Amino acid sequence: MKLFFREEGAGFPLIIIHGLYGSSDNWLTVAKKLSVKYRVYLIDQRNHGRSPSSEIHSYEAMKNDLAEFFEDRQLERAVVMGHSMGGKTAMWFAAEYPEKVEKLVVADIAPKDYFRLDDESQYYLHKSILEAMRELDLSTAESRKDIEEFLNLKIDSVPVVQFLLKSVQRSKLHPGFEWRLNVNALYDNLDEIISGVNAHWFEDRRPILNYPVLFIKGANSAYIQSDDVPQIKQIYPEAQIRVIPDAGHWLHAEQPQLFMEALWSFL
Repeated sequence: MKLFFREEGAGFPLIIIHGLYGSSDNWLTVAKKLSVKYRVYLIDQRNHGRSPSSEIHSYEAMKNDLAEFFEDRQLERAVVMGHSMGGKTAMWFAAEYPEKVEKLVVADIAPKDYFRLDDESQYYLHKSILEAMRELDLSTAESRKDIEEFLNLKIDSVPVVQFLLKSVQRSKLHPGFEWRLNVNALYDNLDEIISGVNAHWFEDRRPILNYPVLFIKGANSAYIQSDDVPQIKQIYPEAQIRVIPDAGHWLHAEQPQLFMEALWSFL
């Protein structure tokens, strides 16, 4: 799949991969800061942003999309950085193509299965978000305020609603609005998104020592727990793990200076 991408700066290649519901837009500020030393590529993953849609949304497919991007841009090696779902894509790509990875940065996600059948699990959290998005008829919405009010009734998180609104745009085909996300594909493949690229995927590959690895965790985020660290170290024995204080899952936006300090120190 030919992915939409943005490009900033010049120098050694560095690729940024956004997370679930995101797009390259979310990382432009970080990219501009990195562009003083790197040629930064920001990709939109399949079913997100301006990249094509597909019924398939697996990490194997996203890994292959990234490999095709490397080939199309004639990139021999690059620093690869991914956030959340993008971090899992980055880890899986790096495991399959270690010769193409200069360094790996994983922002606020672990190589683990997040699927649990309890009310506070990541699976049910995202299932409820996607169900609200599927229920909302954007083609009949008269304003972004209408969309925001509907989502606030269904989703008990103002930051999540504000983040989702970044992927709403005026439709060119009909009155009203549309998602810059393939909501149905994300809903249908949610099991894979939540559970994929877990420790079992790396059983025949660990320990991975081919490239330096940095995990950056938001201190207030539950995506990387203290009991995940031994599992991370089994896969990446030399990995660095940095914690950003007073930051949640969107740590690069919540604590941009501290995030950049951790990133520059590693790079």
